[in-house]
Amino acid sequence: MTLHMTHRASVPAVLVFAGLDPGGGAGLAADVLAIAAQGAHALPVATALTVQDNNRVHAVQAVDAAFVLAQAQALVDSVEIRAVKLGIPGSRANARAIAGLLRGLRERHPRLPVVLDPVLASGHGDALAEDDPVAIVNELLPLASIALPNEPEACAIAGFPCAIAGFPCAVGDFPCAHLLLTGGHGDGRVVENRWYTHGRLVRRWRWPRLPGAFHGSGCTLAASLAGRLAHGEAMAAALDAAQAYCHGALAQSFAIAPGQRIPRRFLSSTM
Repeated sequence: MTLHMTHRASVPAVLVFAGLDPGGGAGLAADVLAIAAQGAHALPVATALTVQDNNRVHAVQAVDAAFVLAQAQALVDSVEIRAVKLGIPGSRANARAIAGLLRGLRERHPRLPVVLDPVLASGHGDALAEDDPVAIVNELLPLASIALPNEPEACAIAGFPCAIAGFPCAVGDFPCAHLLLTGGHGDGRVVENRWYTHGRLVRRWRWPRLPGAFHGSGCTLAASLAGRLAHGEAMAAALDAAQAYCHGALAQSFAIAPGQRIPRRFLSSTM
């Protein structure tokens, strides 16, 4: 076996599109660590530059769409991509460029896992894109294997008022095959995440709600799931492992300043 073949077998690569958080709490920095903790290697493509700390986003500047595409194309031309993780594109032009690249990848690898973290705003409601965030997400949803919105994000994407009665019945309107509806935004002592396949509820997970607030928890969950899927794990097993890893990272979080805590992402993986 050649060295190249050994590398491919042992360290699968995950193509990541996300913004740069200078505080290292979310975006590309979070994705790189969470993916590495699963025994995979992140290929980080910068879609946006941000001015932010561990609590607020003060400004966002999207990277030029042609440059986003050039970053990704150089990697696609030389590296076997085993999964893709999508964070904030930064603009609708970037989302369209990424969507075109994904269609090309899917022509070669129809079952390529694509994990979408459909972030519409920061936890404090700060904008994370230059254009309408719902329109941006809708460019990418049809290409995702799984999306991981919280309930307010899912309601906004589906066009329903938040906390609408019977909202889960509307998950069938999402064009991706799998949906993990996360409950971390709510109150109560338990966080419930619900997995839907083609609109049908498959499974629920319940986790004890941890005290405090966290910066980049959604990035951590989506990136770790992409890392697991890159190893060829089935969706159910990958969701199990990614959620357990994310909960552990939050439980062992640390502070860099007052306010939101940083998940400790470099934990031992369950591989």
